[in-house]
Amino acid sequence: MEIEKTNRMNTLFEFYATLLTEKQMNYMELYYADDFSLGEIAEEFNVSRQAVYDNIKRTEKILEDYEYKLSMYSDYKMRTELLEQLEDYIKEKYPTDETLANLVRDIQEIDE
Repeated sequence: MEIEKTNRMNTLFEFYATLLTEKQMNYMELYYADDFSLGEIAEEFNVSRQAVYDNIKRTEKILEDYEYKLSMYSDYKMRTELLEQLEDYIKEKYPTDETLANLVRDIQEIDE
């Protein structure tokens, strides 16, 4: 499994997990976060390996569709990049202004 896809699925899962069914959440968490094999998940839930595979592929598409429609992850990434730029700018232009630095820190903590 390629690491970029795993990281993306884990991140999308963090954003949209509550929109999934319990079974989808369980399969995705075991497969991507806990690194279970398809066979191990199938054994855990007493279903076929093919059923697990189909469910995971379908759920991946659902997560990508949620991201396409809602853009929560891409918005988060953009906000993070802009806040980092703002933080660098404040450090450069206003190095002694603690109020500005604290406000940026407070904004960054909202997404954490």
